[in-house]
Amino acid sequence: MKKIISYIFLLCLLTNCSKDSSETDTPTNYNYYYPTEDTSISATEIGDGTKNLDPKGIAVSNSKLYICNGDVLEIFDAETLAYIKTIANYTKGSTTIPFSKLSSISIDNGRIYLGSVDSRLFVMDEKTTNGINTLGNGQWWTTFVHVFGVTVKDGLVFVKEKEQSIKVFETSQITETSNWNLTPIAKLNTTSGFDEIYSMDINSGNLVVAGRNAEGYLYYPIKAIRNSAANSPTTALAPAKIALSESRPVAITFTTEWAIASESVGNSNLLRLYPINEFIGQTYNPRVNASDIMGNNSFGTIISTAQYKDRIFLSDNTNKKIRIIKLNKATIAEQK
Repeated sequence: MKKIISYIFLLCLLTNCSKDSSETDTPTNYNYYYPTEDTSISATEIGDGTKNLDPKGIAVSNSKLYICNGDVLEIFDAETLAYIKTIANYTKGSTTIPFSKLSSISIDNGRIYLGSVDSRLFVMDEKTTNGINTLGNGQWWTTFVHVFGVTVKDGLVFVKEKEQSIKVFETSQITETSNWNLTPIAKLNTTSGFDEIYSMDINSGNLVVAGRNAEGYLYYPIKAIRNSAANSPTTALAPAKIALSESRPVAITFTTEWAIASESVGNSNLLRLYPINEFIGQTYNPRVNASDIMGNNSFGTIISTAQYKDRIFLSDNTNKKIRIIKLNKATIAEQK
């Protein structure tokens, strides 16, 4: 806390926040944002505390935090952070498929969409976690060439494959009786990349992909995806992109106010928060640009981010924990 107070005091000095002869003038207010670490979830919080935590994709829905952890899915209470359960298998009736190499998760309209690098997308009921159906059969030469990312919204399912492909499905295609080898309605080109997990989210009618290998955020208008759907399986739809000068985007999540991003610059891993309207307009001026928490606890590679109320969850794969931070605001009044 002393460091935070000192930091705010330093901001006051830098902005000449002192009284002088012009103190009757109306001051100009400047808002400064900075993260503090609330707590974290590590392997010791899972079950009896003897398991491992290798966090990849995360998601929050209906007050629950879901964590892709190697070959299992962990579920925590997002409010109390109490451990709820571990799910190791996809189960539908008499069919049981063990999870393996879970990479990504998205939850939408009562369904859990769970991506596996072993060429499967598991679709489950959110309330019961019972299986609804699967896309892919675990063989990379059929439906998917592995699954390295998934996001679902507005009736569309976006699945990032190995190399440079995102396949697009409609949620209505996936039913209790649908085929595992569904035909995608569209295909998107990520321009570069190989076998990295790609984070994606949707805002203001755009699918936005953290294109770490493309060294920029990739924008695909949903309307354009639907309009070009017939041709895109042959000629994949290319994104709009402004190349970033030095950073590589790793993760992206949207809230009503912020684009919460993780990026790598050289050997540093950064948490960056952009005003949502500026970010969607492809103006990248972060209000938070942090490689650590007030000089301590440097961030590792943050593969995925999520928000619940005033908490921001970070899947820090390097440090093998879910870091839970809060965003603070200091308002500095500068006298003219």
